[in-house]
Amino acid sequence: MSQTVGDFLIERLHSWGVRKIFGYPGDGINGVFGALQRAEGKIEFIQVRHEEMAGFMASAYAKFTGELGVCIATSGPGASHLLTGLYDARMDHMPVLAIVGQQARTSVGAHYQQELDLNSMFKDVAGAFVQTAMAPAQMRHLVDRAVRTAVSEHVVTALIIPNDLQDEPYEEPKRAHGFTFSGIGYARPKVVPYERDLQEAAAILNAGKKVAMLIGAGCVDAVDEVIAVAEKLGAGCAKALLGKFVLPDDLPWNTGTIGLLGTEASSNMMAECDTLLMVGSGFPWAEFLPKEGQARGVQIDIKGDMLSIRYPMECNLQGDAAETLKLLLPLLQEKQDRSWQEKIVGWSKRSWAVAAAQAKKTAHPVNPQRVTFELSPRLPERCIVTSDSGSCANWYARDIKVRRGMMGSLSGSLASMGAAVPYAIGAKFAHPDRPVVALVGDGAMQMNNMAELITVAKYHHLWPNKTWIVCVWNNEDLNQVTWEQRVMEGNPKFVASQAIPSVPYHKFGELIGFKGLYVDDPENLAEAWDEALRSTVPVVLEVKTDPEVPPLPPHITFEQATNFMSTLAKGDQREKNVILGAARQVIGSLLPGHGDK
Repeated sequence: MSQTVGDFLIERLHSWGVRKIFGYPGDGINGVFGALQRAEGKIEFIQVRHEEMAGFMASAYAKFTGELGVCIATSGPGASHLLTGLYDARMDHMPVLAIVGQQARTSVGAHYQQELDLNSMFKDVAGAFVQTAMAPAQMRHLVDRAVRTAVSEHVVTALIIPNDLQDEPYEEPKRAHGFTFSGIGYARPKVVPYERDLQEAAAILNAGKKVAMLIGAGCVDAVDEVIAVAEKLGAGCAKALLGKFVLPDDLPWNTGTIGLLGTEASSNMMAECDTLLMVGSGFPWAEFLPKEGQARGVQIDIKGDMLSIRYPMECNLQGDAAETLKLLLPLLQEKQDRSWQEKIVGWSKRSWAVAAAQAKKTAHPVNPQRVTFELSPRLPERCIVTSDSGSCANWYARDIKVRRGMMGSLSGSLASMGAAVPYAIGAKFAHPDRPVVALVGDGAMQMNNMAELITVAKYHHLWPNKTWIVCVWNNEDLNQVTWEQRVMEGNPKFVASQAIPSVPYHKFGELIGFKGLYVDDPENLAEAWDEALRSTVPVVLEVKTDPEVPPLPPHITFEQATNFMSTLAKGDQREKNVILGAARQVIGSLLPGHGDK
């Protein structure tokens, strides 16, 4: 049998270094699946339960490896299902290629079954490169450009292949007008600013007496450089949520995460600094940065379009984080006065103490913050932690103490529900030798994460390290939005939209061969985590948590607290004594000397 277009596609992807593809089959893409089968394991296919999850897994794979993530789906609904996962990759600047089928070329435009205008549909999420293949000789440059664009620009690209073309004999391009010859290979360049711009940045940082740093996921390969700069400048360093696992939390001047999911230490530092150095982060919430005019700013980012969009920076440096910081470091003067950094260390100690005290507060039945508080010291070396969106992300952000060598992530800029389990699966395929823990709320679990446990059941025997755990907060509430309604809108809980049914998640795990654990007593949490981490099969740990413990930061504003209190007058349907108990936790940090009680 001669090589088909599908065969060429798989062979070319293999030549580019692709070894895994996440997806789901269908008749619109059958020719490529036939080629995958004929390739006899050159590229591993991971079958998901839903195409959206394939997009999330490809995004996570790219995050945890730094390599291209690839997902595949059939035409029509298969293609449209990919979009949310692909938007997650696009918004977090991950290199992902989507391969999708289309109906036969002769039927396109005939309102045919499962015929969608895929070029238009993918144009936003994969705007840097989305093309439909029309002839066999076109495939070579389409594959090469789709891969090269994704990895060089850190974007999503899409390749649409009509099903009739997939089985046609492959043809090399002719040496004739109208044909083109492309090649394989990409070497990432060293991108650094000019010396004059580095000198300008150094002058600003050297003049600062109270330097604050904010780092993000763009610093993942710049840990040593970030530490060296912070030490030399006597600075404190806050982390955007996507950068949480970049910097170890045993560094005393590390203030932890920033923003609504962040710490009081980060908030205090930004409120008092006179200079801001922001590196590798697109942190979105400008209200948590210094007030305009308060601080001089320097920003470093590999993407020029991310510079000076959150804070009006005085000096904008486009460049790789590690390489730019290496060049900047010898230009910086070592700060002799360490009083600013010592103040930050005090704030950081207090934030960890406050978090510990809050985690130990009595709740009914289990304080949700206690779940991550008990997990954190038990996390194995080199583990990977994923979190879903929702209230669990608050506890992930504030209570997990990062040690060097760990990894972790979540749906950052998109903040999509339903990403933690597919992220944890993508993480395990990226690093099968590492322990993986996923943190999920019951809303996200019901939305789509439960089904993907079946994917884990199918593949976990392939992973040399057997630790794969999903922890579910069961509070029968879409909790983050409930608290947003109360605090941001000043409205009572809308039960019709917020209450969700209780499901025995641990028993579902047992049904498909997992170890199921259930906790409704906080005194049993520690042993449950120990048992889960000892397990040689995947684990579903379900914890019955109190929905009335507010997933709010210690630095909540007075206006937000006032909005919350107004829900009492509007008749929040939870019992008044429970609401008042939560109110004490919310208001406590606003009263001097009460935040740690």
